[in-house]
Amino acid sequence: MPSKSLSPKPRSIASKRTISIIASLYNEDLVNSLLNSSVDELRRIIPGVAINVYRVPGAFEIPVCAKKLIDYNEIDTLIALGVIIKGETAHAELVAGSVTQSLQEIATKSGTPIIHEVLLTETREQAMERCQGNKNRGTEAAKAAIQMSELFSSLDAARNRNS
Repeated sequence: MPSKSLSPKPRSIASKRTISIIASLYNEDLVNSLLNSSVDELRRIIPGVAINVYRVPGAFEIPVCAKKLIDYNEIDTLIALGVIIKGETAHAELVAGSVTQSLQEIATKSGTPIIHEVLLTETREQAMERCQGNKNRGTEAAKAAIQMSELFSSLDAARNRNS
């Protein structure tokens, strides 16, 4: 299936989408910027989208929350938001690696797209640039969530036509 850009106007079916966002409370100011950007972009592209936001203490708790949400709720796409800033030990890399692997495993086993924007940066300045600047990953997460939601809807429709 060829890749195409998002249309500037939402499709009529898109207004029935449910997108859940799990956002870490650690580095809250940075994550709040990602969260606000994601929500704003989702509503800009799909004004009627249902957005559910869940806050967890830190990035490490995101995967278990994602699993619970996917197991018990109808979710078209999930967005995971967090910011991990490296320190003097390997803790940040261990958490980031664990979160990445867990989210990928949950996504592939459940068949639910998870947009991974749990950022691992060297410095707070790098994190600010990706959360508040021109490289805002919250906006990009929203666009990716919509693209995956549209793609999976198309795949489901094709499967239903062929059944």
